[in-house]
Amino acid sequence: MGKLVLVRHGQSQWNLENRFTGWEDVALTELGRDEARRSGRLLRDVRFDRAFTSDLQRAARTLDIVLEENRNPTVPIDADRALNERHYGSLQGLNKAETAAKYGDEQVHIWRRSYDVAPPDGESLKDTAARTLPYFESRIAPLVAQGQNILVVAHGNSLRSIVMDLEKLSREEVMELNIPTGVPIVYELDEKLNVRSKVILEE
Repeated sequence: MGKLVLVRHGQSQWNLENRFTGWEDVALTELGRDEARRSGRLLRDVRFDRAFTSDLQRAARTLDIVLEENRNPTVPIDADRALNERHYGSLQGLNKAETAAKYGDEQVHIWRRSYDVAPPDGESLKDTAARTLPYFESRIAPLVAQGQNILVVAHGNSLRSIVMDLEKLSREEVMELNIPTGVPIVYELDEKLNVRSKVILEE
């Protein structure tokens, strides 16, 4: 039975500043690097066969740190923009609190959490899933089905789309789904990718 481990990148500078990040290539903070190190330590009993990440540095750097702490630094890595965060369009770079003051808390919550409502000029979760899931199903899922242990380090919304698919969440349920930074989610999946167990690793 293969393990699929999902990790959202550690805190980025714009997470710290409460700004919409999307596809902007923002670096990790020191806390973000600490979160990545903690994730690697929590995963030391897992030997990974392959790792996947987005092409944004906050995810790629988190992955590097996790593998260093995991003492498994030679794992083959695939990076692809299919795993990028959702594109927040004209909201990218804006402060979330200021945006809520302008458009209203409810509207910003819908933009951030709903399934099929996109922010202005950006992607909805449905749009994000339309690029993330085909990549997951063609490149990642077959390896897990073969019994390999696979690590995916990506972003809140690209990972939400994967979790929604794995756990068969409804559009309403996914609105309540939040994936915190630097906290590994460990799934054991059978050969048909049915979830046999799920563990969230926290110290």
